[in-house]
Amino acid sequence: MQALTCNVATPTLFSAEGLVGLIFLLTILMVVGGALIAVQSKWLVRSVAGLALCFTGVAGLYYFLLSPFLAMMQMLIYVGAVSILIAFAIMMVTQAGSDTRHRRKVSALAGPIGISVAMLFFAGFTMLALATPWQQFPQEQEGSTRDLGIALLGPHVLIFELISIVLLMAIIGALVHAQRGRTRGTGA
Repeated sequence: MQALTCNVATPTLFSAEGLVGLIFLLTILMVVGGALIAVQSKWLVRSVAGLALCFTGVAGLYYFLLSPFLAMMQMLIYVGAVSILIAFAIMMVTQAGSDTRHRRKVSALAGPIGISVAMLFFAGFTMLALATPWQQFPQEQEGSTRDLGIALLGPHVLIFELISIVLLMAIIGALVHAQRGRTRGTGA
């Protein structure tokens, strides 16, 4: 019996596989960077921008997981609706003369404890990922994005309409809340 060997060259940066790997790493950096901006920023508008950046990176990860429909829904719902809704709520509710820089006092141990817990989770997930026998995706698929879109937007279109009504009610509630706050401040 003769052993079968496969001579596969390692991908370089200037090959298609290397470029895809680089884009994947940039997508991960977008998620982590956006999350850090959202959590660490002292200004709420910058936090919302970081949240939108993180949501965009998550949509990219969905696309890399061979789910373009979920990636598009992530872009439409979370980046396009939720982030904009939060930005409008911040702009409507925050008073022009209020000072939002006041922070409550945080323990000096909060940062090191948070970083050590995050490193523990990262180490655990890394060991789990390295120990898992990963399987390749099958080459044939039984459904397509078109079939999924028809299934979701055909008999299940009511769910998407209900989501849009909930978002509309949240926008109207933010407007009413902002208007009440302004009329109370003027003495009307």
